[in-house]
Amino acid sequence: MIISEQIQQLRVKINEHNYHYYVLDDPKIPDSEYDRLMRELQTLEAKHPELITVDSPTQRVGAEPLTIFTEVVHDIPMLSLSNAFNATEIHDFAERLKENLQTEIIEYTAEPKLDGLAISLRYENGLLVTAATRGNGYRGEDVTQNVKTIKNIPLRLRGQYPAILEVRGEVVMPKAGFAKLNQQQEAKNEKIFANPRNAAAGSLRQLDSNVTATRPLTFFSYAIGTVSEINLPDTHSAILQQLQQWGLPVARQNQVVNGIKGCLSYYQNILTQRDALPFEIDGVVYKVNNIEQQEILGFISKAPRWAIAHKFPAQEALTKLLAIEVQVGRTGAITPVAKLEPVNVGGVTVSHATLHNQDEINRKDVRAGDTVIVRRAGDVIPEVVKILIEKRSATSQPFVLPNKCPVCDSDVVRITGEAVARCTGGLHCPAQRQQALQHFVSRQAMDIEGLGKKLVAQLVENNLVNNPADIYDLTHKQWAGLERMGDKSADNVMSSIAKSKTVTFARFLYALGIREVGESTAKILAEQFDLEKLRRTSEHELQQIMDIGPVAAKHIVNFFQQIHNIEVIYRLQAAGVHWPTVRLLTSRQTLRDKIFVLTGTLSQMSRDEAKSKLQQLGAKVTNTVSKKTDYLVAGEKAGSKLKKAKDLGVKILEETELAELLKN
Repeated sequence: MIISEQIQQLRVKINEHNYHYYVLDDPKIPDSEYDRLMRELQTLEAKHPELITVDSPTQRVGAEPLTIFTEVVHDIPMLSLSNAFNATEIHDFAERLKENLQTEIIEYTAEPKLDGLAISLRYENGLLVTAATRGNGYRGEDVTQNVKTIKNIPLRLRGQYPAILEVRGEVVMPKAGFAKLNQQQEAKNEKIFANPRNAAAGSLRQLDSNVTATRPLTFFSYAIGTVSEINLPDTHSAILQQLQQWGLPVARQNQVVNGIKGCLSYYQNILTQRDALPFEIDGVVYKVNNIEQQEILGFISKAPRWAIAHKFPAQEALTKLLAIEVQVGRTGAITPVAKLEPVNVGGVTVSHATLHNQDEINRKDVRAGDTVIVRRAGDVIPEVVKILIEKRSATSQPFVLPNKCPVCDSDVVRITGEAVARCTGGLHCPAQRQQALQHFVSRQAMDIEGLGKKLVAQLVENNLVNNPADIYDLTHKQWAGLERMGDKSADNVMSSIAKSKTVTFARFLYALGIREVGESTAKILAEQFDLEKLRRTSEHELQQIMDIGPVAAKHIVNFFQQIHNIEVIYRLQAAGVHWPTVRLLTSRQTLRDKIFVLTGTLSQMSRDEAKSKLQQLGAKVTNTVSKKTDYLVAGEKAGSKLKKAKDLGVKILEETELAELLKN
């Protein structure tokens, strides 16, 4: 037998044994025999390096360390899930689905909610080419070399597969591996990981893949993203089975259930198994099993309507509240924080917990020195839920928020009707200044690449920047003089700053950090106003616009009444910050509260344009036809939504009728 054939046969054998061991959990040979096959392959490849291929089982480790992770843009956003914490919220979720789907019985796939790091794997012609973290859902980090070290992730798919396949799943660290890793870390006097999730995330984000290879990581797939043309199964459970046939592992605890009764039964069953499972979970996930029904239900901005995470009950612990400290947020919010005697809650060492505000402190009567119960639920910030009054010292004193900012000594005020007290220092307050600057330069705002938290902190500490406009006045010498900066880094930052001068008005508004003005509100404002018109608008005018309520209107007006804010804006414009002039949409609310659904292809405008125009007239635009729908706008090739609208007696508008409606 020639060497190339011998090598290929060994690879096929090893990959087949990997599949049985990691995917099917059904090993066919002892570990010693597997090791012998692997050593034989390594020996042959060492003698014939020209025959080594990227998908060989020997090529999981050995890449040169990286200096930085590169960015990967997700073709389809990696969305998060909406959460439910009790049976009532799950029943509400189910009722919404029944109403939208017009059916009483829905089949779900129930899955354990793995507590690890979400990962996207991209296969091209069966070969693993890219692995990326979720990041912000739209852009993540390229961790391909590290992912290749995870033994149950196939470097090449099995059987007949699509030319392009994106697989999504979770990288986790099993409990046993986590315990062993911490023992090793302790023996070397190195960092002890707080929980398996942190250990998994830290291991996967190593710049040196050789380090990742020493960590006991494993992977479970739970969905697909981008996929080239192929006839996929019509249920989520069947897709998971297909992934398994392609060589990708899925959680064995997955189960198809009927209705919410089946979901809740699965939840109780998994909850009783939780401690015995080999990996950490923090709840279960229910997904509508029928893919067509998933498509009908669609998505909200950051989550699918057809899936929900049912979180396990909050985990609690008893500890001592050592002191109550005060933090100042980006908007000047004064937040009391409990400094705790460190305690392990749900696998995480907790030393601080939020106390929310003065009203909450008064309600619970929390005092320094108290023995308290601390709760942590999933990723929610730990909070003090109860004090043990019987353990309180007789000398304890009630806590009152200071009337002066602990950072800048400005007055602290609390507006009538608001629970939060705030520092009045604004951009003059270093605490607010740093957070405001970080927000201003962030990716969703002005997107000044390279200007991260540490660099912003240096600018504030060195008194180089007092407000966002100062960023555009800094010289090359000032940038290069900062710690860990040099001429090249200074050039890069200044190039990013110059690039940021061209922006959209919506992103600019969001960057200003006006309270209650998030990305979507900023977009709505930019469609309705130019800068000068927005400066002069009243609370009443703002409240006539869809999705802008009295609180947001008040904050917007207050912001533009502050002379120092206007001065900063004018300085930014003088520095060259500009945005293209766009045609403003009407603010008439002639379609207020009318519900529209758009379907098919429109020829005179895009569906996004139609949606935006309808929203500016006060209409609500949804993806699902129901009895509550007032109008269905039907373009060319309208599908099942048109039929459903006719069945329900919903008024149908052709595109010409929509144009006339918008015109009038």
